[in-house]
Amino acid sequence: MQQSPKYGAEPGVKIYSHLSDHFASFGSRIMSATAGEAPYVLDGLVLGVENLPLHEHYTDTGGATDHVFALCHLLGFRFAPRLRDIADRKLGSIAAPSAYKGIECLMGRTIKTAAIKADWDDIVRIVASIKEWTVAPSVILRKLAAYKRQNRLDFALAELGRIERTLFTLDWLEQPALRRACQAGLNKGEARHTLAAAIYTNRQGRFTDRSLENQEFRASGLNLLIAAISYWNTIYLDRAVQHLNGAGTTCDPALLAHLSPMGWAHISLTGDYLWEQARRLPTGEFHPLNDSMAHLKLVVCPPSAPMAQI
Repeated sequence: MQQSPKYGAEPGVKIYSHLSDHFASFGSRIMSATAGEAPYVLDGLVLGVENLPLHEHYTDTGGATDHVFALCHLLGFRFAPRLRDIADRKLGSIAAPSAYKGIECLMGRTIKTAAIKADWDDIVRIVASIKEWTVAPSVILRKLAAYKRQNRLDFALAELGRIERTLFTLDWLEQPALRRACQAGLNKGEARHTLAAAIYTNRQGRFTDRSLENQEFRASGLNLLIAAISYWNTIYLDRAVQHLNGAGTTCDPALLAHLSPMGWAHISLTGDYLWEQARRLPTGEFHPLNDSMAHLKLVVCPPSAPMAQI
């Protein structure tokens, strides 16, 4: 029996979701709690590219392998993971490591370009099958990983991925903007995970459904609730900005891009929902904005004491 250091030995599943930079969830997949995340990275990207202009993907170390680097490049995505142990990873090279004077300590073994050339046609066929959705990327990657001995195609794909990982590592070291963008993208994902955990508080993040179909319904329902909250917050954040601008307080447009619609402090996630008593707003009408100063009250103190606001 496999045991997850995070989820324990009990059978379990988890949802692997993708999030666009506009906080739109897409490509949720149900997977085993003990399974690696890397094979599922491309599933959401290949499906999501039909509806979203996807070109770059951020993830953490758990979703990064040389195979994913290779397939992301061939499918037209820039793969930008935050690698935890990047200082310990060696760079790949086409020439002998000794040819790179001054950085020999950073160089690993030479990339086997002959292996890539020998199996290039099979690599192209895999990419074509993925693009046509004849087979899911996760199925291909798990099948390659299931061989007891590394076969030629698996090795060739990994070598191609080493080239892409080396180029990415150099960009990561040289471009602070890339590191900031990756961190910002991952922070958006963490905000989404926190909201999902708050919504799923009743069952404490546990699935009680046995069938995969019902589990996928749960995941879709969770995405729908997150999308509804995000949509609501976006509308009223825009109205709040318009209100401030109308009151003479100018908001810097550059800062608005960093606002997150994933807050829920103003939303009751538990309790009774009496839908029949809820008043439906006419088209074009909105709820009034909250007065940020309404919770403050003036405390009258003795003459000898100073006035205070709480």
